[in-house]
Amino acid sequence: MTTAFALSGGGNLGSVQVGMLQALAEVGIVPDTIVGTSVGALNGAWLADRGAKADISELVRIWVDLKRTNVFPLRATLSVAGFLGRKNHTVPNDNLAQILEDHVSFADLRDAPIPFHAVAADVLTGEAVLLSKGPTVSAILASAAIPGIYPPVEIDGRTLIDGGIVDGTPISHAVAVGADTVWALPTGFSCGLAKPPTGALAMLLHGVAVLAGQQLARDIELFRDRVNLHVIPPPCPLDVLPHDFTRAEEIIERSYEQTRAWLEAGAPELRGAMLRQAEPSLR
Repeated sequence: MTTAFALSGGGNLGSVQVGMLQALAEVGIVPDTIVGTSVGALNGAWLADRGAKADISELVRIWVDLKRTNVFPLRATLSVAGFLGRKNHTVPNDNLAQILEDHVSFADLRDAPIPFHAVAADVLTGEAVLLSKGPTVSAILASAAIPGIYPPVEIDGRTLIDGGIVDGTPISHAVAVGADTVWALPTGFSCGLAKPPTGALAMLLHGVAVLAGQQLARDIELFRDRVNLHVIPPPCPLDVLPHDFTRAEEIIERSYEQTRAWLEAGAPELRGAMLRQAEPSLR
């Protein structure tokens, strides 16, 4: 039996996965392999670096200390150049690269203590690209390269962008690398907002998260009878704006409590009640 964790994209809602990981660790559920998309690749690489006995409280501290300016350091000249077509991005990724270098020690994906894979998208073909070897930081930056926000990353002659565009929660890739039990950790989206997000960045991030939810719904139908699939329900309603990193501690605690209760209920299979629990985050 091979158990995979499939971690979705979701920007600031990557904090949802931290609470899920806390609850899973407490009941002894650990992965044999990890597949991550976008922010799920960041969380997944951190977990893969520390192995089965990872202290999730360390990841909690990282998320609680994050600020929007750490992740999306807006610079007026670059933003204007991007909108005028002189640059292919509006936010530099050097801060994100530094976060990775500070918290992930394996330089090549093949050296991860727990086998780790990141999902990106080929900007020309629209194909999902599974990255399983090569420089770790470059692979994760590619997986998290939100189009129009971060710069695309060239790897092996292919120009890559955020994997969430084509595979928001990489269940299919977890199966492709040999998993017969998959724990999917979707971040969901801000399904409890009273009004639409304001600002281009917030609207883009929210739209990508909604798209990922639709992809997850399709993958549930495709794989629910093919593997032992557990999709942890993300918190909903949730009213945090997509670029707000100030509520990470609250979101982590809420996600932990909900996941722990779900596990204590027997982590229901994808039938009846379980599917209904997931549906609010998939609409």
